[in-house]
Amino acid sequence: MSEYREEILLRSKDVDMFRRLRTSELFRLLQEASIRHTEQLGMGRDKTLDRGILWVLLMQRAEITRMPEYDEHIVLKSWPGKTMHLLFPRYYSLETAAGEQLLKASALWSLVDEKTRKVVFPERYGVVIDGAETGEEIAMPGAVAKRETVCERDFTVPYSFVDLNGHMNNTRYFDLAEDCIGAAAAGKELKEICVEYQNEARLGETLLLRWGEEEGNCFLSGETERPVFRMGLKYK
Repeated sequence: MSEYREEILLRSKDVDMFRRLRTSELFRLLQEASIRHTEQLGMGRDKTLDRGILWVLLMQRAEITRMPEYDEHIVLKSWPGKTMHLLFPRYYSLETAAGEQLLKASALWSLVDEKTRKVVFPERYGVVIDGAETGEEIAMPGAVAKRETVCERDFTVPYSFVDLNGHMNNTRYFDLAEDCIGAAAAGKELKEICVEYQNEARLGETLLLRWGEEEGNCFLSGETERPVFRMGLKYK
């Protein structure tokens, strides 16, 4: 089984005011690693994007021991799990250059038709990714349970948040969460995060955001006339 490996030096653009890796940047690194590894495995844009097929994220999860910091060298690893019919599991590990475990993550990906936005059967397009279990995986992300909220506001998706799939990029949901929830701005360290993408948010759509926090456990959701996402965050 092939494993993706990348060495990264964290720059000022990657970190927050506490000099720790931004949550959104963490998930951008994971997303980009997924794309690059998929291309290395021979399943690049000629198999998908150029044929009107899009890779989309359904769920993500991360367990964080310590967020890396500014000017730190880190090693990102990623590998695919065994394909489950329409779902493509993927796992991630982040370590220091010396081998200290920083975090582990998992995600569920799928393929959709660019025009209909419906899930497609990968075998019809020759998309095959061999995966295996290494023993280093964390559990796959699951549905995020709805929790009580005390705050709400409207949010309209701006142009700068929209990616090549034509919807709000997954990394932007983490910026949105930390702008709403005060824990990050207060310097609290993230311990665990799980997000469920239920429907896409397109340019100009207005979401009703609801969130709440209790003893370090936070919940944030967004919806239009349909649910868009749910996110659970745990802080140390």
